[in-house]
Amino acid sequence: MKYLSEYRDKDTVERLLREIKKTVTKPWTLMEICGGQTHSLVKNGILDMIFPEITMVHGPGCPVCVTPVEMIDKAVSLAEQGYTICSFGDMLRVPGSEKSLLRAKASGARIQIVYSPLEAIQYARKHPEEQVIFFAVGFETTAPANALAVIIAEKQSLYNFSLLVSHVLVPPAMEGILNDQYSVIDAFLAAGHVCSVMGYDQYHPIAERHMIPIIVTGFEPVDLLKGILAAVVQLESGQYRVQNEYARVVSEKGNRKAVSLINKVFEVADRNWRGIGTIPKSGLELRKRFEQFDASKKFSLSTAVLSENNAGCQAGKILTGQIKPPDCSHFGRTCTPVNPLGAPMVSSEGACAAYYHFHQEKETV
Repeated sequence: MKYLSEYRDKDTVERLLREIKKTVTKPWTLMEICGGQTHSLVKNGILDMIFPEITMVHGPGCPVCVTPVEMIDKAVSLAEQGYTICSFGDMLRVPGSEKSLLRAKASGARIQIVYSPLEAIQYARKHPEEQVIFFAVGFETTAPANALAVIIAEKQSLYNFSLLVSHVLVPPAMEGILNDQYSVIDAFLAAGHVCSVMGYDQYHPIAERHMIPIIVTGFEPVDLLKGILAAVVQLESGQYRVQNEYARVVSEKGNRKAVSLINKVFEVADRNWRGIGTIPKSGLELRKRFEQFDASKKFSLSTAVLSENNAGCQAGKILTGQIKPPDCSHFGRTCTPVNPLGAPMVSSEGACAAYYHFHQEKETV
């Protein structure tokens, strides 16, 4: 299949591994931003193929993982008050301060699993007697569809529809990681799907300010190895710039129509990240014009920020690359996908789930 099979080609993978081995002379630490990239690295055995000089650590690019406790609590509270919560399925098992949406659903709360905000729009249209709230989480990739849902709701006067918004942005998170005193990151692999929407021109100041290579990559084995090679080439030669290794999908300016739609509906705001804390200007919230579709304002929800309270969960350190999942004493023992202590073990993009299901180190469990 074009643009798929060739990016899983064994001969190409072996060639790239040889080039990396020939190029690297020093130890380097690279962070892939996206949870999808993490899963591909682990599932395809790339972590075991690359050489001891290269350490891959895993970033905060898992939308479920970084959704904070208070947002789960808000969704649970709304559902238990009799409102209808529409959510992606992987959000249901994420722990709140007391319970998850799945536990609330088991107790009779009205929670619908959907695959897009447009399904929630359709549900609201068919059930005008219900207040329907879509749990809008994610990075820049999901923001255009959520913005479109608001535009449609406004045009169709669906005032029984609203968003519970917990959108986060990648560049401020990268800045936050690099500004941390414990950061050991030498280069980033940027998330290709985020860049397909937003472009990558916003990464140039980060690369220059922190003197760090940022390589835009995809998700297949060849994509990731090309990204790792490009990062090593820059590091070994003392360069630090943004480099696009996902040109078949990503352009520097991104999808301008999608960006325009995001900017029309949302504005930048401070955002709390689960396990990490509040990062200034790292999220999106609905503009005042659309506040009738903002569930937090519509239902006068608390603005209090809660801290992670799941005993022993090391989500913050895992999401910022300070430790890897097996370094946590609870990994695979008291924390499993069936009984998770925190979100990284829940999500299909979570680093802990990736290691639990695919990495050979899970045999120590």
